[in-house]
Amino acid sequence: MYRPRHACILVIASLLIALAPLALAEGTRDLGDVDFPTSGSEAAQEHFIRGLLYLHSFEYADARREMRRAQEIEPGFAMAYWGEAMTYNHPIWLEEDVASARAALARLAPDAASRRAKAPTEREKRYLEAVEILFGDGDKERRDRAYAEAMKGIMEDYPGDLEAKAFYALALMGTCHEGREVPVYMWAAALADEVFDQNPRHPGAAHYLIHATDDAAHAPLGLRAARAYARIAPAAGHALHMPSHIFLALGMWPETAASNRDSWNAVAARVQAEGGGVDGYNYHALLWWHYALLQSGQHQKAVGLLAVMAANNAQSGSRRTRSHLALMRAAHRVDAGGGDLPPAPATDELGPSARASVYFTDGLLALDEGDLETAAARHQTLVDYLDELGQEDRRGYSSGYTRVGSLRTAPAEIMARELGALLARARGDDAEALRLLGEAASIEAETPFGFGPPVPAKPAYELLGEVLLDLGRADEAKAQFEVAIGRTPGRAKTLLGLARAAQRSGDAELAARAYDDLRRAWSQADMDLPERAEVGLPGPGARTPAEASER
Repeated sequence: MYRPRHACILVIASLLIALAPLALAEGTRDLGDVDFPTSGSEAAQEHFIRGLLYLHSFEYADARREMRRAQEIEPGFAMAYWGEAMTYNHPIWLEEDVASARAALARLAPDAASRRAKAPTEREKRYLEAVEILFGDGDKERRDRAYAEAMKGIMEDYPGDLEAKAFYALALMGTCHEGREVPVYMWAAALADEVFDQNPRHPGAAHYLIHATDDAAHAPLGLRAARAYARIAPAAGHALHMPSHIFLALGMWPETAASNRDSWNAVAARVQAEGGGVDGYNYHALLWWHYALLQSGQHQKAVGLLAVMAANNAQSGSRRTRSHLALMRAAHRVDAGGGDLPPAPATDELGPSARASVYFTDGLLALDEGDLETAAARHQTLVDYLDELGQEDRRGYSSGYTRVGSLRTAPAEIMARELGALLARARGDDAEALRLLGEAASIEAETPFGFGPPVPAKPAYELLGEVLLDLGRADEAKAQFEVAIGRTPGRAKTLLGLARAAQRSGDAELAARAYDDLRRAWSQADMDLPERAEVGLPGPGARTPAEASER
C-alpha cells in the first residue's frame, strides 16, 4: 500500500482539507452583479439572474438549478429555458451536450417557431434564436461560428446590452477548435475589457478576460481581472481558481498556490455540507496547487497533496480522479523525483495526455532504476497507443457531453519522443537522442499555447537544453532554455538549467538573473532541497553556483 515518506505532511493536508471548509461554509454567497432585464416575474427573475451569474462563472450545475427554479415559478418564462440550454455548452473546454440542451428547449415549446413566439420582446427572441443556432443542425464548428455571429448581431443591435457583449467574447473563444488563435482571443479580450470597464463587478467580464489572456505573452493584460475576480464571485469555486490562470502564466507561485487552495477548500466545503462524495472535489484546483508548490521548492507539501489525490482516487477510481492522478504523478516525478510516487492509475478510458503521462512516468521511473528493458516496454506501449489513436479527434462521454479535440495527440507525441530520447541516451546514442528531442521541440513549437501546468510535464525545450548541457554544449543549451523560459515563465527546472548554461557559457549576467529569479521563487523552499546552496539560499545544499558550473 502506498504511504508517502512524509507522513506528517499527509496528516497536515488532511486536516487542512477537513477543517478549512468549515469556516468557508459560513461565508458570503456573492456571485457578482449583472443587469439583464427580461419579461419574467420578479420572483422568477431573481432565480434567473442568480443562474446567469453562476453561468458566467462556469458553475453549470448551479446555473441549471436556478434556471429550473425560475421555470417552476413561471413555466412560460422563455429566457429561463434559454439559460438552462446554455448550461450545456462549455465553450472554453469545447464540450457540449446537444441532446440535453434540445430537451430543455423542448419543454418550453416543441419547435423553434413556437418557442420564439413565447418570448415577449424582440431582444429575448434574438437570444432564443441564437441558442437555437448553437444547438441546431450541423457540426459543432459550424454551429459555434454561426452562434458567434448571432451574438455579434445582438451586441451591435443592442449596444447597451453588456450581456450580449460578454457572451459574444466567450463565443469567439469557442470558435477556436484547434487551440488558441491569438487574433481571435485578443478581440475577445478587448470586448471583455470593455464590459469590465463599464461594470467592474461583472463576473463574466473578469472571467472571459482572464481566459483570453492566460498565455505567457498576454498574461499581463489579464492581471487586473485576475486580482478582482475572486472578490467579485467568492461563492463560485471556479472563480476562486481562475486568477491562477494569469498568476501561473506569469510565474507567480505563491498567488497560484493560494488561489487554488481557496478554490479547493470552497468546493470541499460545499461537497461536505451537501453530503457528497470524493468525486465532487475540485481536482483541477488540486493539480494546479500541487504544481505551484513544486515550482516553489515546497516538495514536502506537494507530497501531501499528491497523497490526497491518490487516496481519493483509491475511493473513486473514476476517469476524472485517475486523469488528475496521472498528471500530478508525472509532474511530481519530473520536478521533485520519483521517491514519493503512488502507483500508476488504470489507463482505460483516459484521454491521451493523461494516459501517455502514465506510460511516460513509468518509463522515467524505470530509467531511474537503470531498468532499460522496462523503460523500453513502456515506450513501446506509448508508441503503440499513438498508432491506435490515428486521426480520431472526437469522443463521446457517458455523461452525454461530446468534447471536440479531446484526442489531440501532440502532448503524447512529445512524450513518446522524450522517452525515446532518454532511452537512446541510456544506450549511448546521443545523436538519436538529440534527433528525437529536436522533433519533440518542433511539435511543442507548433502547438498553440494552452494554459495551466505544462503537459507534457517535461517541456521539450527544457529537456533538450538539459541534454545539450550534459553533453558540454552550453551555448546551445542556453538558447533552448531561453526559449523554454519564454513559454513557461518562472518554471524552476528551466531557470536552474538556464542559470547553469549561462554560467558555463560565460554569461555571468544572465546566470545571476536566473539564479536571482529562482532564489525569489524558492524563498519558502524545503530546507533539504539539494540545490539550495547552488542558488544562494541558506541551509543544506549540494553545490554552489561555481561548483555547479564545473560539473
